[in-house]
Amino acid sequence: MKAPDLTKQPPRSPRVRLGGVAILPRMLDKARALLAGTQGDYKFGCPLDQRCLDFLGVEAEALKKFVAGGQGDGAVLDWIKSQSKSYPDDASIAAWSTFEEQRAPSQLDSREYFHSTHQTIAPARTDLMTWFDLLDLDDYVSYGGVA
Repeated sequence: MKAPDLTKQPPRSPRVRLGGVAILPRMLDKARALLAGTQGDYKFGCPLDQRCLDFLGVEAEALKKFVAGGQGDGAVLDWIKSQSKSYPDDASIAAWSTFEEQRAPSQLDSREYFHSTHQTIAPARTDLMTWFDLLDLDDYVSYGGVA
Protein backbone atom coordinates (compact mmCIF):
# COMPACT_ATOMS: atom_id res chain seq x y z
CA MET A 1 0.00 0.00 0.00
CA LYS A 2 1.30 3.44 -0.92
CA ALA A 3 0.79 5.70 2.08
CA PRO A 4 1.73 9.32 2.66
CA ASP A 5 4.17 10.05 5.45
CA LEU A 6 2.25 12.60 7.50
CA THR A 7 5.29 13.20 9.67
CA LYS A 8 6.85 14.87 6.61
CA GLN A 9 3.90 16.38 4.75
CA PRO A 10 0.27 17.15 5.50
CA PRO A 11 -2.65 15.16 4.13
CA ARG A 12 -4.55 16.61 1.21
CA SER A 13 -6.60 19.72 1.86
CA PRO A 14 -10.17 19.12 3.04
CA ARG A 15 -11.17 21.10 -0.08
CA VAL A 16 -9.89 18.33 -2.39
CA ARG A 17 -12.77 16.15 -3.54
CA LEU A 18 -13.22 12.56 -4.62
CA GLY A 19 -16.48 11.76 -6.38
CA GLY A 20 -17.43 15.33 -5.50
CA VAL A 21 -17.06 14.62 -1.77
CA ALA A 22 -14.98 17.13 0.20
CA ILE A 23 -12.85 15.78 3.08
CA LEU A 24 -12.76 12.23 1.65
CA PRO A 25 -9.25 12.35 0.09
CA ARG A 26 -7.83 13.86 3.30
CA MET A 27 -9.47 11.10 5.34
CA LEU A 28 -8.03 8.43 3.02
CA ASP A 29 -4.55 9.93 3.42
CA LYS A 30 -4.94 9.69 7.20
CA ALA A 31 -6.23 6.11 7.03
CA ARG A 32 -3.33 5.00 4.83
CA ALA A 33 -0.81 6.78 7.04
CA LEU A 34 -2.30 5.21 10.16
CA LEU A 35 -2.00 1.75 8.63
CA ALA A 36 1.62 2.47 7.65
CA GLY A 37 2.49 3.97 11.04
CA THR A 38 3.24 7.38 9.50
CA GLN A 39 0.23 9.35 10.72
CA GLY A 40 2.17 11.72 12.97
CA ASP A 41 -0.24 13.97 14.85
CA TYR A 42 -3.14 13.35 12.45
CA LYS A 43 -6.09 11.28 13.64
CA PHE A 44 -8.14 9.07 11.36
CA GLY A 45 -11.75 9.13 12.54
CA CYS A 46 -11.57 12.65 13.99
CA PRO A 47 -14.83 14.64 14.17
CA LEU A 48 -14.34 16.01 10.64
CA ASP A 49 -13.81 12.49 9.28
CA GLN A 50 -16.86 11.31 11.19
CA ARG A 51 -19.01 14.00 9.56
CA CYS A 52 -17.94 12.66 6.17
CA LEU A 53 -18.42 9.02 7.16
CA ASP A 54 -21.90 9.74 8.50
CA PHE A 55 -22.82 11.57 5.32
CA LEU A 56 -21.57 8.70 3.15
CA GLY A 57 -23.17 6.02 5.32
CA VAL A 58 -20.06 3.95 6.06
CA GLU A 59 -18.23 2.98 9.24
CA ALA A 60 -14.66 4.09 9.95
CA GLU A 61 -13.38 0.61 10.80
CA ALA A 62 -14.87 -0.95 7.68
CA LEU A 63 -13.35 1.77 5.52
CA LYS A 64 -9.95 1.36 7.18
CA LYS A 65 -10.08 -2.40 6.62
CA PHE A 66 -10.79 -1.91 2.90
CA VAL A 67 -8.10 0.76 2.54
CA ALA A 68 -5.61 -1.69 4.09
CA GLY A 69 -5.94 -3.75 0.91
CA GLY A 70 -3.95 -1.11 -0.96
CA GLN A 71 -6.68 0.05 -3.32
CA GLY A 72 -6.46 3.47 -4.98
CA ASP A 73 -8.88 6.32 -4.43
CA GLY A 74 -11.17 5.32 -7.31
CA ALA A 75 -11.57 1.77 -6.01
CA VAL A 76 -12.21 3.09 -2.50
CA LEU A 77 -14.95 5.38 -3.83
CA ASP A 78 -16.55 2.44 -5.67
CA TRP A 79 -16.41 0.39 -2.46
CA ILE A 80 -18.01 3.21 -0.46
CA LYS A 81 -20.85 3.42 -3.00
CA SER A 82 -21.41 -0.34 -2.80
CA GLN A 83 -21.26 -0.51 1.01
CA SER A 84 -23.10 2.68 1.93
CA LYS A 85 -26.35 2.42 3.79
CA SER A 86 -27.59 5.48 1.91
CA TYR A 87 -25.10 6.82 -0.65
CA PRO A 88 -26.18 10.37 -1.53
CA ASP A 89 -27.04 11.55 -5.04
CA ASP A 90 -24.87 14.04 -6.94
CA ALA A 91 -26.94 17.08 -5.94
CA SER A 92 -26.77 16.13 -2.26
CA ILE A 93 -23.02 15.58 -2.51
CA ALA A 94 -22.52 18.99 -4.13
CA ALA A 95 -24.65 20.73 -1.52
CA TRP A 96 -22.99 18.95 1.41
CA SER A 97 -19.46 19.56 0.14
CA THR A 98 -20.18 23.24 -0.46
CA PHE A 99 -21.69 23.54 3.02
CA GLU A 100 -18.68 21.84 4.61
CA GLU A 101 -16.27 24.08 2.71
CA GLN A 102 -18.08 27.17 3.99
CA ARG A 103 -18.77 25.89 7.52
CA ALA A 104 -17.56 28.13 10.31
CA PRO A 105 -17.60 27.45 14.05
CA SER A 106 -21.08 28.02 15.42
CA GLN A 107 -21.04 26.76 19.01
CA LEU A 108 -19.24 28.57 21.83
CA ASP A 109 -16.74 25.78 22.47
CA SER A 110 -15.90 25.43 18.78
CA ARG A 111 -15.54 29.21 18.39
CA GLU A 112 -13.16 29.25 21.37
CA TYR A 113 -11.10 26.41 19.88
CA PHE A 114 -11.04 28.11 16.47
CA HIS A 115 -9.95 31.42 18.00
CA SER A 116 -7.26 29.79 20.16
CA THR A 117 -5.79 27.89 17.20
CA HIS A 118 -6.00 30.99 15.01
CA GLN A 119 -4.14 33.05 17.61
CA THR A 120 -1.46 30.37 17.93
CA ILE A 121 -0.70 29.91 14.23
CA ALA A 122 -1.50 33.29 12.66
CA PRO A 123 -2.69 36.02 15.03
CA ALA A 124 -2.29 38.77 12.42
CA ARG A 125 -4.38 36.99 9.78
CA THR A 126 -7.91 38.37 9.49
CA ASP A 127 -9.01 36.26 6.53
CA LEU A 128 -9.59 32.96 8.35
CA MET A 129 -13.32 32.37 8.46
CA THR A 130 -14.01 28.66 7.96
CA TRP A 131 -12.78 25.38 9.37
CA PHE A 132 -11.18 24.57 6.02
CA ASP A 133 -9.31 27.91 6.10
CA LEU A 134 -7.96 27.05 9.54
CA LEU A 135 -7.04 23.46 8.65
CA ASP A 136 -5.23 24.49 5.47
CA LEU A 137 -3.23 27.15 7.27
CA ASP A 138 -2.47 24.89 10.24
CA ASP A 139 -1.15 22.23 7.84
CA TYR A 140 0.99 24.83 6.07
CA VAL A 141 2.43 26.31 9.27
CA SER A 142 2.99 22.87 10.83
CA TYR A 143 5.41 22.00 8.03
CA GLY A 144 7.44 25.21 8.12
CA GLY A 145 5.27 27.67 6.24
CA VAL A 146 4.98 31.24 7.48
CA ALA A 147 1.46 32.54 7.91
